[in-house]
Amino acid sequence: MSDARPDGDNEELAGHPVRRDLLRLLRRDGVVTATTAARELGGSSGLYSFHLRRLAQGGLIEEAPAGRGRVRPWRLATPPSPDAGGPDAGAAPPPEPGPVSDACLDLFARGLEDESFRRWLEHRDAAPARWRQDEAFSQVAYLTPEEMAGMARVIRALVAQYRHRESRPDARPADAAPVAVVSRLFPLLEPGTEPAPPP
Repeated sequence: MSDARPDGDNEELAGHPVRRDLLRLLRRDGVVTATTAARELGGSSGLYSFHLRRLAQGGLIEEAPAGRGRVRPWRLATPPSPDAGGPDAGAAPPPEPGPVSDACLDLFARGLEDESFRRWLEHRDAAPARWRQDEAFSQVAYLTPEEMAGMARVIRALVAQYRHRESRPDARPADAAPVAVVSRLFPLLEPGTEPAPPP
């Protein structure tokens, strides 16, 4: 098994803010899935699935025994026994990580969304014919702050109708597949315009 203590390249790997929070969650709960991480930390399960795989590639975590379905649980990699020797024998565990800010989560979630969309565009022609489409659109609408918040509530409520399918594979129709749903509502600023300070 791999050593769960970060050193060298793994120290940099574990220093990533999203991964630090995942490691803290794993220390606390023992076993974590991308879905439980999203529930505990906020953000999308896709974001955490990506970072859990990166931690596994670095040898910091490993797959835990899974039950039925498509759930993929992870746990901290089992460290070698103290009598195994090695440069890390008896080393202190890494410091507890701090929380990940919402801004940081948003930044990495957007990067993952953009990467996934580029991959889709590159491989769309190889997808089954019935999936060889996408629904992407962009629109500028003149809204009040209240109307923008109301539109966000409508979008969230629509997506919420399908959210249970992420954790309940038995609720998915036979021909269902994961689909990225991305919505960004933000005021457009003229070039050189500074946002007004809060009152």
